[in-house]
Amino acid sequence: MSRLHALRGMTLSFNDDPGTSDQPHDGTVEFQKDGLIIIQEGRILHSGPASLLLETLPEGTPIDHWPDQLIMPGFIDPHLHYSQLDITASYGRQLLDWLNTYTFPEESRFSERAYADEIANAFLEQLLANGVTTALAFCTTHPASVEALFTAASDRNMRMLGGKVMMDRNAPEALCDTPETGIRDSRRLIEKWHDHGRLEYAITPRFAPTSTPEQLAATGRLLSDYPGMVMQTHLSENRQEVDWVASLFPEARDYLDVYSQYHLVRPRAIFAHGIHIDDDVRQRLADDGGAIAFCPSSNLFLGSGLFDWRSAREQEVRVGIASDIGAGTSFSPFQTLQDAYKVGQLSHQPLTPWQAFYAYTLGNARVLDIDHHIGSLDAGKEADITVINPRATPMLARKDRHDPTLMEQLFNLMILGDERCISATYIMGRKIYDAQNS
Repeated sequence: MSRLHALRGMTLSFNDDPGTSDQPHDGTVEFQKDGLIIIQEGRILHSGPASLLLETLPEGTPIDHWPDQLIMPGFIDPHLHYSQLDITASYGRQLLDWLNTYTFPEESRFSERAYADEIANAFLEQLLANGVTTALAFCTTHPASVEALFTAASDRNMRMLGGKVMMDRNAPEALCDTPETGIRDSRRLIEKWHDHGRLEYAITPRFAPTSTPEQLAATGRLLSDYPGMVMQTHLSENRQEVDWVASLFPEARDYLDVYSQYHLVRPRAIFAHGIHIDDDVRQRLADDGGAIAFCPSSNLFLGSGLFDWRSAREQEVRVGIASDIGAGTSFSPFQTLQDAYKVGQLSHQPLTPWQAFYAYTLGNARVLDIDHHIGSLDAGKEADITVINPRATPMLARKDRHDPTLMEQLFNLMILGDERCISATYIMGRKIYDAQNS
């Protein structure tokens, strides 16, 4: 038998959607006050009560003991832009102004592979320091930006999804490709990187205004050539953007219909934002298998609007929660969940900590259709794990003095937590980030 090792501490994982009430549905939450996770060859062999599993371990098995800390599946971020790392928290007005002022000038720098490598490595280190082990990332129009991200992720053995942006109009000339070059470069990158180790390619038209009908049609054909691949883009983030799409595609009934006409609305299609949509759009998304990445921090930061999660749930649209770096202002899932809670409060849709932490683990894994690999502590899953200190800051320590329930402890983390709460991050069972050594 190959060598075993284990993690011990409070373990928390989800078996299913816990629902939206203060009490989770029976059987959806798996919590052990003193739990043990046994790992073999990068995968979870067993997870359960330490009192039972310790007896099964061969003598001398290494155990990383995290007393009074919370051990969870690694967090998963289903929408962000790695190329926007250095413009995070830049002053801007609203979406289109922010794109022209900050995003496009910064993305132009990724024509240099050395710069792309520098940002890719710094980006992944930020993810790991925040307990995020998997993400779906936009690169830039430059193939080198994809090469840099996937090389850096492969070096760390991370499960990572990403793709070259396709954009052939309404952007600086230096950032534009063509329908032909966009598809040619994407196809070459797919053949090189898709399913290479733990990597997946994502076909990535930026959003409808920056692609001609010819490019969108070519994108639909590319998706047909690679069935089952992730497609990522943006949808109905900003009212000015929605009006712009209507003027560019007057024949379409609405923004989503632009994508539908080119066969881009399908399972594993991830549409970021989806704020300014109605029940008809939500129903078509649900029927065709598309999902929405809810980006509360960037929606608030750019003044885009409040996402209606309740209506999406009622119409059975799959929804994930995402940071949307760099218009999102923090890599920390706790900070993103804090903003999601505030958006919910303004919409009279309270977000429970059960739903919040489910969303950032198993829920986001299901949105990306990778829950057979990651998202829970079930036996057989890849051992991507984060260790969380619920007393990491003075304020959290004060709150924790009062013997909070698990629900209260999770809520404290999502409202008061930040990157200081991450004690360690494991990739395939190997500790790759340790706060004490950072």
